[in-house]
Amino acid sequence: MDERIPPSKKALIDALALSGEILKNIELSEIPLASVALKAARLARLLNDSPIQKTMEYEASGYPVILNVVEYEAYQLAVNAGREIQTIDSATKAITKGIFPDSIEELERQLKFLETALSAAQDPDVSVSSANPNQIVWNPLGNSVERSNIRADATLASKRLAVRRSFIYSYVLRRHDELRFSGIADDIFSRIRQKVDSAIGEKVPHAIQKLTSVYENLQSDNPEDWSNAVHSCRRLLKDLADALCPPHSDVVLEQNGRKRTVKLGPENYINRIIFFVEEHSESARFTDIVGSHLKFIGERLDSVSEATQKGSHDKIVSREEADRYVVYTYLLTGDILSLL
Repeated sequence: MDERIPPSKKALIDALALSGEILKNIELSEIPLASVALKAARLARLLNDSPIQKTMEYEASGYPVILNVVEYEAYQLAVNAGREIQTIDSATKAITKGIFPDSIEELERQLKFLETALSAAQDPDVSVSSANPNQIVWNPLGNSVERSNIRADATLASKRLAVRRSFIYSYVLRRHDELRFSGIADDIFSRIRQKVDSAIGEKVPHAIQKLTSVYENLQSDNPEDWSNAVHSCRRLLKDLADALCPPHSDVVLEQNGRKRTVKLGPENYINRIIFFVEEHSESARFTDIVGSHLKFIGERLDSVSEATQKGSHDKIVSREEADRYVVYTYLLTGDILSLL
């Protein structure tokens, strides 16, 4: 179960801007990849994504190795980051798994040196010192074997850097797309909320207090407050029903030669709203959809209300569930009020 603390609104805004900046850094090769990894670590911190934050820090600084051993947690992070390698013993053919712990900065430094060494090795009088690989010396016996080894090492370092770049880019792009979609969804809901709030304020002015209660309860970390937010939605729909179709005696409707009785008493608020929709909508499809959704949300709200009256607060198990019913209520309310 993911128990991360949800990031704040400001953190999400900052994270969206930062993720776009990082993508630009990578795509245009504006800064060294080691610096990109540190910026990606900050992105993960803004999003309270601790495992990735630690991974990005290791990517920039190198994975800790003590006596040729990598601690278990760091090893797992390295494996998840695509750093696992396999070696085969030439004699026994046994396969050994491990990771390459080098920091991105070290990989970049290795590649730069190897490219210089490879260029130098083209000169038959220049070679890389066997005693010190970081030292280029005069060697009249320079040969193709050395150039081949340098080229192989350079290719390996280049491939590893490419994988590091892809790993960071994929993470940042995924989070950037999530943040953009979240922002779009938030904008859409904000527009719906503004429209619904305005319509409710005009048609059911005393229900504004219930809307305020919904917002406040959803900000809480207390599950009982989440349930209270759902109760407020139920009361809101009841107020809406009273305004659009006040309680009155049952009616008998005939459809396709069959008669049915519709209860429209004080507690039959969902029936009263559906009755209003049927009377005012010219689209049978619209009526069916709204009616179906109203029955579902009504049954759920009533269930939560009954559970609370019995002293049980475990019906709303998460803030996300409460959010869902609040959004459903808003969408339905907006559809209903659009008929006026």
